Amino acid sequence: MAKGVLMVNLGSPDSTDPKDVKKYLGEFLMDERVIDLPLLARTLLVKGIILNTRPKKSAAAYQKIWWDEGSPLIVLSEQLKAKVDDMTTVPVALAMRYGSMSILKGMQELHDQGVDDVFVIPLYPQFAMATTETILVLANELQKEHFPNMELTSLPAFYNHPDYVNVLSNSIAEKLEGLDYEHLLFSYHGVPERHIRKSDVTKSHCKIDGSCCKTSSKAHQYCYRHQCYETTRLVGEALKLKEGTFSTSFQSRLGFDPWLQPYTDRTIERFGKEGIKKMAIVTPAFVSDCLETLEEIAMEGEEIFHEVGGKEFTTIPCLNVRDDWAKVLARWVDEWAAQPLEA
Repeated sequence: MAKGVLMVNLGSPDSTDPKDVKKYLGEFLMDERVIDLPLLARTLLVKGIILNTRPKKSAAAYQKIWWDEGSPLIVLSEQLKAKVDDMTTVPVALAMRYGSMSILKGMQELHDQGVDDVFVIPLYPQFAMATTETILVLANELQKEHFPNMELTSLPAFYNHPDYVNVLSNSIAEKLEGLDYEHLLFSYHGVPERHIRKSDVTKSHCKIDGSCCKTSSKAHQYCYRHQCYETTRLVGEALKLKEGTFSTSFQSRLGFDPWLQPYTDRTIERFGKEGIKKMAIVTPAFVSDCLETLEEIAMEGEEIFHEVGGKEFTTIPCLNVRDDWAKVLARWVDEWAAQPLEA
């Protein structure tokens, strides 16, 4: 069997034109693992309300962060893929869960190269229904329909892998070196609380009560909240951060249902009101800078901080195309490729 790798990130509109943004948002928000409502209710919400109001606003946000080469998320993902491809012994393809760079195209690219054993790498450190799960579910559906002789395996959530923790810690330390800051905020993409409960394989452990994430359970294998807090804890230990000088929050909530708290925007506002003048923020749910990091955090977050009296707001870049990050991915690929084929 010929082996190959499919790296998968979230995706992006083809351009900042509201029509392209609307098309992208439609695909994204109609995913039943993103907005997990019954089809009729989801359709009424997305197509009846959101797609009639949000595309112009989102297009304006994309215009703020768009590069000459295109979407930052796509450009950075392509550069990372190229680096990993150069470092490994097997072909590497890149796909997006949403948008024109589809998973089907990525699988077809590998198939055309004779690959029939694919290592799927969701580019998300933590597992969530709306990220890793939706990628793997779709990839397996496409395999059954289009590539019946292709085998798929996937990289598990790597939030606590020593290699990842080391690279993430180094990236933060480099940015903070010599910086006089009072608090470091770890901001993760938010999800509805019900997603946490739906992902609970025990059906009873995840109560989101402040203690369940610290109590050992097999539910943690798929618990996004636990994995976010564990990422923060591990990096805090690696950097020897003092208790009280760093914390965790969740950004990008949508709608009126309860989402994971504390909310990032309100946390930034609270810091400023409590007299914190210098803060730094890192976004470890993302490995590539994108709309949520470049606009929501680096622009809107900083504006909120300054409005309530904050002075210095330092945004720490995602891992993006760091050499040490590419080397880690390449090493994981080579370790997988070196495994003997099952009889």
